[in-house]
Amino acid sequence: MKTVTTYAPEFTKSVLDQPDAPTGPIYRYSDPELQEFKEIILKKLEAAKKELVYLQGLITRKDEAGTDDTENKYMSMEDGSGSQEREQLNQMASRQIQFIDHLEKALMRIENKTYGICRVTGKLIDKARLKAVPHATLSIEAKLAKSK
Repeated sequence: MKTVTTYAPEFTKSVLDQPDAPTGPIYRYSDPELQEFKEIILKKLEAAKKELVYLQGLITRKDEAGTDDTENKYMSMEDGSGSQEREQLNQMASRQIQFIDHLEKALMRIENKTYGICRVTGKLIDKARLKAVPHATLSIEAKLAKSK
C-alpha cells in the first residue's frame, strides 16, 4: 500500500486557513477599551467631516468665481494656477472622504468586537498604534512585512 504525501510548504499557510481550530487563545480588546477607542474615533470623525465641509466650500467658491474671466483679455502666467489650486482642493477632499470611510469602517469593527485585531497575524494591534492611527487594520509587524 502506497502512502501519498502532499507538499504543503509553510509559506502558503494563512491565518484564515483554519478558522475552526485556533492554535491559541483568541484575544480581543475589552468592552471598556473598545468604548475608549470609539470615543477617539468619533472625535476624529467629527473633525474630519468639518474639514471636508470646509474643503467642499472652498471648491464651490472656486467654481463660482471661475477662471473664465471675460474681462481678462491677456494670457498671463497665473491662468493655470486657478485650475491647479482647484485640483489640489479636489485631491484633499478625496483623501478626506477616504479617511472618513476608514473611520466609519473602524466603528463597524468596534460594533462587531473585531476592532484592533490584525487582519494578517490575528494578534492584537498595539494600543499606542491604534491611538495614533485608529483605523489601522495591520499590526506593526504585518505592516513592516508588507512594505518589504
